[in-house]
Amino acid sequence: MLGAPSCQMPTPKKIGVLTGGGDAPGLNAVIRAVVKSAHNAGVAVLGLEDSFDGLIFRGRTRELAPHDVTGIIRLGGTILGTVSRGDPFVVPIETPDGTFDYTERVLEMLGVLSLDGLVCIGGDGTLAIAHKFHTLGVPLVGVPKTIDNDIVGTNSCFGFDTAVSFATDAIDRLHTTAAAHRRVMVVEVMGRNAGWIAVHAGVAGGADVILIPEIPYDADKVAERIRQRERWGARFSIVVVAEGAMPKDGQAVVKEAAHDGYAERLGGAGMRCVRELEPRVEKEVRCVVLGHLQRGGAPTAFDRTLATRFGGKAVELLLTNTFGMMVANRPPDIVAVPLADIVGRTKTVPLDIDLIKTARALGVSFGD
Repeated sequence: MLGAPSCQMPTPKKIGVLTGGGDAPGLNAVIRAVVKSAHNAGVAVLGLEDSFDGLIFRGRTRELAPHDVTGIIRLGGTILGTVSRGDPFVVPIETPDGTFDYTERVLEMLGVLSLDGLVCIGGDGTLAIAHKFHTLGVPLVGVPKTIDNDIVGTNSCFGFDTAVSFATDAIDRLHTTAAAHRRVMVVEVMGRNAGWIAVHAGVAGGADVILIPEIPYDADKVAERIRQRERWGARFSIVVVAEGAMPKDGQAVVKEAAHDGYAERLGGAGMRCVRELEPRVEKEVRCVVLGHLQRGGAPTAFDRTLATRFGGKAVELLLTNTFGMMVANRPPDIVAVPLADIVGRTKTVPLDIDLIKTARALGVSFGD
């Protein structure tokens, strides 16, 4: 069933579901919703392990029935496993069966496994891969997943609320130790090239400075904000730094350069901030990197609900032969948007949103 999508196509009898890219709280909730919705419509579900690897290597699949997903809505991670890598179309695939072109192997295995459709859950990389396969005639639907909240076309993604909640709790805890030792605490959060986590967690956690990729910062202005607080009696300050934040006339700190189809890894923005601020404020400055802690743990109620709605909508689209789409949160509804409209784009923080304006009104510095 790999021809062009058509309203005349029969209802699918068997679909596959996979999770790709970095893990995020709520992935299991999507899987659960897909399995239960499909089962209740008389459609079998095959879980594909480790993203598209489940369509490359034999034996990396499992049948999923409702009893297999009972109780997983509250669990972090993904029961199917995931792979975070660059574009697999650029390299051949080596398997025990031989070396294959990536595209040909996936198309072959879709037939071998008798799959009538796919639900591809992942971030921008996974969705870009899914879009390529859709252009080749694969009937599929995408489900956006990212704690970074940087996928265009959707108001929010599951995993973001959980990451922000964790980061906010961490900032709350750092307030007490910062006050006790009269320190400046720098908190580095994830987000890649978008500052959504930093802005939301920074505002919710009462940060004094928030540095995001969208606003290159001046270290002198950041230091002046901290000195201002000192002058009116505040003996500590909290600085939230997105991993992609950069100084004016500078670049983001790259922990590992792109290589062999893998995207670059960011990291080190917090420590750079420490080195810039310590001589300017003449105070002890410490850095805490939250890192992958933001990805782990149980999803919040909001993320469980959103993920469940995404999974149910994805099955609905497959049942109506509406392929090449991504489910999206457009409050109050979950809608479908073309994958072609979202791949290759990044949703960054607009500088005129009310949250930025409110933070500035409260005295939060963005280093500009």
